[in-house]
Amino acid sequence: MPLQPRASQKELTRTMGDIEPRYRPQEAKVEADRCLYCFDAPCIMACPTGIDIPGFIKKIANANLVGSARVILESNILGASCARVCPTEVLCEGACVMLDRDEKPIKIGRLQRYATDALWEKKANPFPELPKRNGKKVALVGSGPASLGCAAELAKLGYQTTVFEKDAEPGGLNRYGIAYYKMTPEVAKQEVKWVKDLGVEFRCKSEVGKNVPVAKLMKDFDALFLGVGLGQAHRLGVPGEDKKGVVEALEFIRWIHTKTLHQVPVGARVA
Repeated sequence: MPLQPRASQKELTRTMGDIEPRYRPQEAKVEADRCLYCFDAPCIMACPTGIDIPGFIKKIANANLVGSARVILESNILGASCARVCPTEVLCEGACVMLDRDEKPIKIGRLQRYATDALWEKKANPFPELPKRNGKKVALVGSGPASLGCAAELAKLGYQTTVFEKDAEPGGLNRYGIAYYKMTPEVAKQEVKWVKDLGVEFRCKSEVGKNVPVAKLMKDFDALFLGVGLGQAHRLGVPGEDKKGVVEALEFIRWIHTKTLHQVPVGARVA
């Protein structure tokens, strides 16, 4: 493949930067003040994790960013990544009452990112008080979003939780399956840290069924959660999709996350 001239920093920022950059403080304040803080808010009902959206936005308006982030993470420990990749336009923002007034919906996703980023930067603990252990142990297989969410909720209920992950780092698709322009790996790593702060243990390079026997998990733990995910892309079912040089999107993104760029095979012509 012929080498192309190195792109300028300005060009890289334009093409590979955030789709929607983080709000500046004044921008966040102005957007938060637009919220009507609805009672029985439709946006909450449209959120799969039931975040108290008016509650966290009101705290942003009152400059209580750590408190705002804690409201978010209490319902969804993956609130930072969801702020970036969740299809808010068809969920919470799609249910915003502002649309009934022929106005633009509140930018809930961007406000959520603003709050969780502030907690991250302040290195504040979202859950300063750990619950007492109840004496029960749960093993979770896989460390993607399902297992992380499950582990966090179990830990808050007092269960001793251990996550087994076959990869070198936890996070699953959040860590290895999202393109940089949508979310960087640092976000996934921070969310794993928040889960660890709840007392959850992670055992990486531990593949259940290979170097970790299932029978041992059944013996050592009171319950077992399978969060192995759906790591395979949908097949198109067209002739030639199995030929050399045809690569699934998830596989290619994983290469970007796990290899140096010169090791990632790219053809001279790409369709």
